[in-house]
Amino acid sequence: MNRIALIAAFPGELKPLVQGWERRGGLFVGHIGPHEAIAAAAGMGADAAVRACEAVRAQGGVDTLISMGWAGSLSCGLRPPDAVAVREVVDAASGERFATGSAQGQRLVTLNHVAAAPEKRRLAEKYQAALVDMEAGAVAQFARTRGFSFYCFKGITDGPNDKLPDFARFTGADSQLRMGSFLLWSLLHPQSWSVLGRLGKNSREAAARLAEMVPRCLADQP
Repeated sequence: MNRIALIAAFPGELKPLVQGWERRGGLFVGHIGPHEAIAAAAGMGADAAVRACEAVRAQGGVDTLISMGWAGSLSCGLRPPDAVAVREVVDAASGERFATGSAQGQRLVTLNHVAAAPEKRRLAEKYQAALVDMEAGAVAQFARTRGFSFYCFKGITDGPNDKLPDFARFTGADSQLRMGSFLLWSLLHPQSWSVLGRLGKNSREAAARLAEMVPRCLADQP
């Protein structure tokens, strides 16, 4: 590898890994072991992921894209806050499949929305997948189109039976979470507090585990 680009949805997914890295606008620049690295977080969904890919490509020298961040589990065998490598990404919208550079790992399916608990069961059966997210398919397609190597590493924040809010309703045109609206909704729905508390804790721990796992997984890459 010459230069790695890490693509995430939220800065919190990257935070433990990029501590001490240089900030260049909305990008983080540093090293993972011997590899030069650049990281971007542009928001939720495919369009945001493509914007992040374009932003890091504009810096030049990138030859490897990594989709890194949070995902939901579709299997009782994977629990928060596990961090796992992904060997194959399936884009549910197009049906395309993308192999990663990891010989071992899980299969992940990418949706254009947050998966509800009943849908998670159907996804697990249809795709024989263990994880679900909203960005990896777009990053994989970008990498394939431009001839980049592609990897995917995910930290699990919620299980197959967890009921999460529909975050899409709190997402603006820029694909960023409108935190004020989300916090107001949370205050008005106290029944969601325990779920959101667990989600926050799982998210922080999953990001920390990703920060430990990614350098190990890339250590043997040339």
